[in-house]
Amino acid sequence: QVQLVESGGGLVQAGGSLRLSCAASGGTFTRYAMGWFRQAPGKEREFVAAIGWSGASTNYADSVKGRFTISRDNAKNMVYLQMNSLKPEDTAAYYCAARRRPFTTAQAMGVTEYNYWGQGTQVTVSS
Repeated sequence: QVQLVESGGGLVQAGGSLRLSCAASGGTFTRYAMGWFRQAPGKEREFVAAIGWSGASTNYADSVKGRFTISRDNAKNMVYLQMNSLKPEDTAAYYCAARRRPFTTAQAMGVTEYNYWGQGTQVTVSS
């Protein structure tokens, strides 16, 4: 069983930055592909970013490309999401997720392709 715990969310003004962290335990972190998703009230959970086992491959949603950066530190069992130039539209609960097997580019963006999920951390961007 893999457990994921997100942290780093909070309230920030538009144009500001936040860094989200996800701590993994209960598994071999280096063998998991990781992803970040977000969900606002009344909306579907949507893909934000993903990163492969080694960190060499990354994928981003068009809405965050150029503003967000996903990274991982396998020695610390951590994955991060650096969020810059935040917009009110970025307001949502952010979740990290893990997949046991490698994924294709299409699979990396799919909510149903991940095996484990954290409880989420709230990000609120004010104007």
